[in-house]
Amino acid sequence: MFIDYVKIFVKAGQGGSGCVSFRREKFVSKGGPDGGDGGRGGSIYLITDSNLHTLVDFKYRRHYHAKRGQHGLGSGKHGKGAPDTIIKVPLGTLVRNTDTDEILYDMVEIDQKFEVAKGGRGGRGNARFVTATNRSPRDWEVGRPGVEQNISLELKIIADIGLVGFPNAGKSTLLSRISAAHPKIADYPFTTLKPNLGIVKYHDFQSFVVADIPGLIEGSHEGKGLGHQFLKHIERTRALAFLIESTDENPHESFKILYKELGQFSKKLTKKPYIIVLSKADLSDPSEQEKKFNNNEIVIPVSSVTGENLQKVIDHFYELIQKAKDSEKE
Repeated sequence: MFIDYVKIFVKAGQGGSGCVSFRREKFVSKGGPDGGDGGRGGSIYLITDSNLHTLVDFKYRRHYHAKRGQHGLGSGKHGKGAPDTIIKVPLGTLVRNTDTDEILYDMVEIDQKFEVAKGGRGGRGNARFVTATNRSPRDWEVGRPGVEQNISLELKIIADIGLVGFPNAGKSTLLSRISAAHPKIADYPFTTLKPNLGIVKYHDFQSFVVADIPGLIEGSHEGKGLGHQFLKHIERTRALAFLIESTDENPHESFKILYKELGQFSKKLTKKPYIIVLSKADLSDPSEQEKKFNNNEIVIPVSSVTGENLQKVIDHFYELIQKAKDSEKE
């Protein structure tokens, strides 16, 4: 099950309370105050885990509470701090406060750690309240409450290349041929309802990640056909490959519709480097279709059935990634 959006509640632990205590020793009738401080409450941290690819675990648990710090003790002993609570999330998780809609953190690096709720400070014991005029204070503090908040976790997959196209354009089939991924493939629209990732090996020691994004339709930027759920995943990709069927009567018009949908969702998407892949080249002669595109556009006919130009597509994918990396450095 692929889940890419959840709401959860987090509450850090309260600090332990300070202690009121006085030193009692043999032959010392009036010992001074020795009440220790309370321990710190446990904080709640989010940490990325590269082995996770969905937020499905949060379907069964929506509330997270850290433990309270230990209360202070006599003889100047401070209470122990409570252990922190660790919540593992996939790479590409966007953390947002649901009450204010403020973006708190963007988890995009391996083993990245973010304190989403800070534990409360422990209260002071009476030993802390000694003054020149008050040698035997009975004052103490209650531990401070931990931070609590409602947050949302939104997963946007991270990939090098995003495959973009209309439903049933052949994206899943292409991914299955150039990588070891095994997405669901069938001869009807909207077979893919969740993004699929495939690792493509390039030469001996290199590789990159390709994402099969569920099919878009005209009006996707307005949410039609689950458009918003699909489009948000393209934001993380470095480059794009537009898949148009070679049997399409007007492939350039189809490309313009897809390109426009991306731009209306986010202008950043239209700034990504891209190529155009004419899929299912075994079903028709794509040479005439290639002529309908502009000269400055890279158009590659490919057949996932016969294997035609698969290596050529992989080579161009790698070049796109290098181009995107160069732009990131600028």
